[in-house]
Amino acid sequence: MRNCRTPLEPLVEEARKLAGGRQDAFREHIVQSIYHTAEQIAAGSVIRETGGRIDWDRKIDNILTSPVWGFPIMFGLLAVVFWITITGANYPSDLLAEGLFWVEARLTALFVAFNAPDWLHGFLVLGVYRGVAWVVSVMLPPMAIFFPLFTLLEDAGYLPRVAFNLDGLFKKAGAHGKQALTMSMGFGCNAAGIIACRIIDSHRERLVATLTNVFVPCNGRFPALIALAAIFTGGAVAASLSSLATTLAVSGLVVLGIVLTLLVSWLLSQTLLKGIPSSFTLELPPYRKPQVGRVIVRSVLDRTIFVLARAMIIAAPAGGIIWVLANITVGDASMLTLMAGWLDPLAWHMGLDGFILLAFILGLPANEIVLPVLIMSYVSGGALMELNSLADLRHLLVEGHGWTWLTALCTMLFFLCHWPCGTTLYTIRKEQNSWRWTMAAALIPTVVGIGLCMTVNYLVRGLGLV
Repeated sequence: MRNCRTPLEPLVEEARKLAGGRQDAFREHIVQSIYHTAEQIAAGSVIRETGGRIDWDRKIDNILTSPVWGFPIMFGLLAVVFWITITGANYPSDLLAEGLFWVEARLTALFVAFNAPDWLHGFLVLGVYRGVAWVVSVMLPPMAIFFPLFTLLEDAGYLPRVAFNLDGLFKKAGAHGKQALTMSMGFGCNAAGIIACRIIDSHRERLVATLTNVFVPCNGRFPALIALAAIFTGGAVAASLSSLATTLAVSGLVVLGIVLTLLVSWLLSQTLLKGIPSSFTLELPPYRKPQVGRVIVRSVLDRTIFVLARAMIIAAPAGGIIWVLANITVGDASMLTLMAGWLDPLAWHMGLDGFILLAFILGLPANEIVLPVLIMSYVSGGALMELNSLADLRHLLVEGHGWTWLTALCTMLFFLCHWPCGTTLYTIRKEQNSWRWTMAAALIPTVVGIGLCMTVNYLVRGLGLV
């Protein structure tokens, strides 16, 4: 049978050459041509009676999605959100701590009045109640500010512009452009980000997005990152620059998380999950005036209260367990001290100590309780001390347990890169229906985190900077 060439084949070959022979670039070239032709047809045949009105959506998009201004504005907005969160959370956090520890004093008086045994008072008040009080006072103010601000950006229609700006980077990483949206959802909750991966049609690209979502810090990690950054970065500069320095430090960690997301996505697309990225056509929605009242109610009820309730439910028994471990002794050492000692050799290489690494392990149910568990582990007797300010926390870490800026940096890096929380792992298991990929989702960020901490630790110590 004679081999016949259709009249279109020379045109197809020419188009492939223009696209450099790459199949993904070829598809993108075709899509761009279709949209360009459609715009030309619409411009020549559609009459718009604008009455002299300016197309503000297009003018704003020309700035927010431009190659020059898109990324600076995106990271600038992120920094502003963090600055407002950090600056606004300090005062209500102090008030909450004072109020909750005042309640604790009343509870202690009640136990004394009823001649309750010391172990019952220790377990319920110094363990369970203090654990919950710390979680509420530290987590509630940042979440109550961050979630509404983030939801306002989402409601105004800005998040699709973020996806548009990051589309090219994710495509170069062998991932799908929609992964930018699922990554943005991860800032609120990594489990929600995993569920959002359903919007990606390709199973391979959906799996890449799932395995890398944990590299962006969720709400459970933000309070700890903000607190440590405020102590060791904000505390190292003048008081007038403290909030700015803290904002830049947290923003830098977020940017690092995005870079790691892209890097690990590229590595996965070149090894375990090879494949050609599918095309992504995003129709930008019009800008909307945010409904501030509805946004605040929705973000407070659906996100802040939900996450805080989950953290309290997990922190309450965790506080009791930590108190028990800290008060059961084997020889002259508590169980908590012994467990931390077993982890000390690995922790030292990572720039941490055994108690820090143990807190991450015990905090597997929820990232929100890692810092409270660490503080309870540090304090003699396993009771969470009354930390009414960041100055108290700094004294405990620096004066009490020898933390340096390197310890804080490695701890923040491991907060950024370690295994997902129990809820996220359960969600991955349900979404992928595979224990294999669930284990991969836990191992990949952990290996990256250990390697990153070791590299920074050895580099700083080798240069003699600590």
